[in-house]
Amino acid sequence: MTENISYIRDHFLEAEKPPAANSSAFAWIRNNLFASWKDAVLTILAVAALVYYVPKAVNWLFISAVWTGADRTACLTVDQGGQLESGWNGACWAYVNDRFVQFMFGSYPRDELWRPLLVAAMFVALLVPLLIPKVPRKGLNALLLLVVFPIVSFFLLIGGFGLRHVETSLWGGLMVTLIISFVGIVVSLPAGILLALGRRSSMPIMKTASIFFIELIRGVPLITVLFMASVLLPLFLTPGNNIDKFLRALIGVSIFASAYMAEVIRGGLQAIPKGQYEAADALGLNYFHKMTFIVLPQAIKLVIPGIVNTFIGMFKDTSLVTIISMYDLLGIVKASFGDSGWITPVTPLTGLIFAGFVFWIFCFGMSRYSAFVERRLDTSHKR
Repeated sequence: MTENISYIRDHFLEAEKPPAANSSAFAWIRNNLFASWKDAVLTILAVAALVYYVPKAVNWLFISAVWTGADRTACLTVDQGGQLESGWNGACWAYVNDRFVQFMFGSYPRDELWRPLLVAAMFVALLVPLLIPKVPRKGLNALLLLVVFPIVSFFLLIGGFGLRHVETSLWGGLMVTLIISFVGIVVSLPAGILLALGRRSSMPIMKTASIFFIELIRGVPLITVLFMASVLLPLFLTPGNNIDKFLRALIGVSIFASAYMAEVIRGGLQAIPKGQYEAADALGLNYFHKMTFIVLPQAIKLVIPGIVNTFIGMFKDTSLVTIISMYDLLGIVKASFGDSGWITPVTPLTGLIFAGFVFWIFCFGMSRYSAFVERRLDTSHKR
């Protein structure tokens, strides 16, 4: 009977060779850059473009660049007759070095620069521990950074504690960019949460008011909001009661960012399953506890990319404050182009590259930290 059983193997198969390793550099290049003929063509074109442009860019930015000098003559070429002439020389980093303090602080009094530097040091000292997950006492850290720090910084920068008064019209450069961005982030996130909850509220007045505010602000560009805050707002005030121009910029940017943040948060709230709301109701939680401990933590975790994207956009949009004669980093760089002491063909491009690089550092940093937070909180949506 056993002789008729043909499906039982009476010998083992020979061992096959192990598969080729796919973790080597050559395997990665083959799988990602030359997987098909289209990928190969695009890879070759990209490499050719890099070989052609990168050496020229490196030469212009670093090798042929001028690093030291007192005025425009350092960045002008010299012809065979010994005469200075305007030519397409390398980057004029001497101009950036000469104007660096102005790019950072604007026209802030030079003998009082220790004040913004102290504010910057306090900001870094409070922000870094807040961003590191393992550092304890996050509540106290957040209270110091979001409440105490702005108050102390205001009196340090504008003049308090017996210090010399410095008008906000003298502020400028990267300092203005960071202040407007920080205030906009601190105000827009909680305001956006309240607006998003108001838009989803069952109370008609609250819902209608939130929708009207969000749609009105989102329907106009930021430059219009800043123009209204600068020109129209004083018309509604009694004579003699004027609002500082810098404060108007802070209000305009915060209002604009809050409207966009509200829609980002609302998207996260809509992504939460209905069962989460029902489970919170079954536990007997009131509306405040349900939103604070159940719904909002999950919603905010889902929309972290959208939140950081709004922050990055707001950081770059601070350059629009030039409409109300407040000069951020980009505005003060462009204003320096008219200085006759540094007029050369390469000065404007050098200044714009410097400003763009500074903006890129901050935006890239926010983007990378956002990715870190996403990976750390990605506990239930992994694929």
